[in-house]
Amino acid sequence: MGGTWYWNRYPGARCDVESVDYSYSFSEELQQEWVWSERYAPQQEILAYINHVADRFDLRRHIEFNTRVVATRFIDGRWELDTDKGESVRSTFCVMATGGLSAPKRPDFAGLDDFRGQWFHTARWPAEGVDFTGKRVAVIGTGSTGIQVIPKVAEEAEHLLVLQRTPNFTVPARNRRLSEDELRSIKSDYNTRRDQARRAPSGMPPSVVPEPGKNLTDEERIRVLERGWTVGGAPAMLRSFTDAMSDLEVNAAVGDFVRSKIAEIVDDPETAAALSPTDYPFGAKRLCADTDYFATYNRANVDLIDLRRSPLECITATGVRCGGVEHAVDIIVFAIGFDAISGAVAEIDIRGRDDQTLREYWKEGPKAALGLQVAGFPNFFLVNGPGSPAVLGNVVAFAEQHVEWITDCIDYVRRNDVATIESTDDFDEHWAQHVDEVAATTLYVKAKSWYTGDNIPGKPSRFLPYAAGLDQYRDKCDDIAADGYQPFVLNNIGAAAATVAG
Repeated sequence: MGGTWYWNRYPGARCDVESVDYSYSFSEELQQEWVWSERYAPQQEILAYINHVADRFDLRRHIEFNTRVVATRFIDGRWELDTDKGESVRSTFCVMATGGLSAPKRPDFAGLDDFRGQWFHTARWPAEGVDFTGKRVAVIGTGSTGIQVIPKVAEEAEHLLVLQRTPNFTVPARNRRLSEDELRSIKSDYNTRRDQARRAPSGMPPSVVPEPGKNLTDEERIRVLERGWTVGGAPAMLRSFTDAMSDLEVNAAVGDFVRSKIAEIVDDPETAAALSPTDYPFGAKRLCADTDYFATYNRANVDLIDLRRSPLECITATGVRCGGVEHAVDIIVFAIGFDAISGAVAEIDIRGRDDQTLREYWKEGPKAALGLQVAGFPNFFLVNGPGSPAVLGNVVAFAEQHVEWITDCIDYVRRNDVATIESTDDFDEHWAQHVDEVAATTLYVKAKSWYTGDNIPGKPSRFLPYAAGLDQYRDKCDDIAADGYQPFVLNNIGAAAATVAG
């Protein structure tokens, strides 16, 4: 139970969305009874919350654990799912709630099989934990996971070597304990907070109402950014101005501000420069929220290797070789991320009408109408799929919107004697073009990232999430539902039976 919060047990793992928002809104009793301890809950607390939800609503009896779906096929009007246990399950509807960040990128470094020490992937962390005491450790990767795990490993390890390919923007989380008064205030009007989140682009209620930064003076911009830096958290900086992700000049001002903070925190100027992104806009890659990340590089037992200057050549029996220099390590931690948004779905052999495979349909890049359905795959739904807001904010709020829409759709199909509902090639392509057009108005497309699939060799490069925000996305989904789910194709039961018979 717990999905990504079960597997990602690495030291320092916590959410970067505030706990009171990164939680379910479907039950008033649930949100009143659960007490979050911190602004940003750690992995252990989130996992405990998920288990509590499963027990409170008696969900375990509906779940088959320790079972992997290896193939699904649409046969005679129904879906047939094959498991790794040799079992077969038939169903009218198939919902892929497989997670946007649940298919880990596999380490493919030359020489890894020769390494005589221990190595771990952060997304498959052992439940018993890892003891770094007295060890020489290398962490490969400085994305959101690396930024969380590096300060924690540095506290235990004899020596920590950080291998960085691309520096990442990160801002202070300002995590803290939540007071009883603060929780009481939130719970006294929780539903208003939830309503604000549903109508917010990020799925999180805004703490301040931003204004455009274009016409502000440098001093005014810095004043706004100082306030955001003090408040902490990614939204305070990413949404500091309404045009921070669309205007290059404003974005550059935010980037310069964060780089100045890095220079203030990190003692060694060369290290500070290596940690400062300069070749992509602020926020174009996943913006991280950290606790003492940059300060960690002031520790005597921590060294940074800039792989742009000293490329990672291979892993040896006793360590890693970078730029012709071998560094001895006992443990390697791979914080190298995921095949995001579409990866977990693509791992399954999914076949729709006429035995068409989803992998073949997506060979030029994942696409799905509204991020919810795919042409040629009837009664097949995606949660937080490509073309939905997916990962650009509070994924719990995004997922709830998807689940509500899918539930209402299935209810409509059943009440109206509809056998199947599916997208069309034209609708898929139209929506994919719309997603591209929206992304092109932002600065997200100015960086190669896992948002675009560029971290996975051979994966077509395309900005996968819908960047217009949850509020606009919700309106489009609601309008289509109100119009009888046009332009989806709905086949009534009689017509579907005739097709099968033919």
